[in-house]
Amino acid sequence: MTDRTTPLKAPTMVGILGMHRSGTSCLSGCLEEYGLPLGDVSNAAPNNRKGNKENLEFRQINDAVLALSDGAWDRPPKQLIWDDELRRRRDAYLAKHKIFDLWGVKDPRTLLTLPFWEEADLNMRWVGTFRHPAAVAASLKSRPNLLPATPSLDLWKLYNLNLLDYVRRHKVPIISFDLSRAEYLAAVEKVSQYLGLKARSQDELDFFEEDFRHHAPKNFAGSDCGADYITLYDELLDHAITGK
Repeated sequence: MTDRTTPLKAPTMVGILGMHRSGTSCLSGCLEEYGLPLGDVSNAAPNNRKGNKENLEFRQINDAVLALSDGAWDRPPKQLIWDDELRRRRDAYLAKHKIFDLWGVKDPRTLLTLPFWEEADLNMRWVGTFRHPAAVAASLKSRPNLLPATPSLDLWKLYNLNLLDYVRRHKVPIISFDLSRAEYLAAVEKVSQYLGLKARSQDELDFFEEDFRHHAPKNFAGSDCGADYITLYDELLDHAITGK
């Protein structure tokens, strides 16, 4: 992870990047405990007791960009396009949040719409999370409302190729959602320091729960994901923040 030696210029939007079912909600909630404002987000859901930490307007804008590009969250478009109306919606959303010096947004779809957001006249920082491909596929399978049009492993690959590309080009700090509890929380602390958030003692932090991870990678030891998926996962691990 690249050290940040100068304060972030206000206002700055922090985007939490990652494939669906890969720990984006958890990372968002943990960073919120460190003082990162998330604004008006979901803090409770039927399948996520502490909420998915998503802002509805932000997600709707992402969906609109994908729809105009003949895509969706589970059908990544071949080419991303947007128009002036979407620019106006984006800029209006961002303007409402400039009351914060620093604030966070989370929506897995952002990995598919990054160029659209980066076009905006605003300081942005990105952090990311990833998870073992078999664990993501199993998690999606357990949620009938999330069964994707694209096969789960292929969708995992498309999202995480985007993440890896962005990490390589911009030194984006990323965390594995497969770390042990202690290592994960230590890695989150490093991300919080990178963002200049206020230090917290471990007894002040209670958002993370092991129950967030029903599908642990140890349960998929020897699973036949395919060499290309495991190679990509290993590359992400090589770039990830460790909890040591």
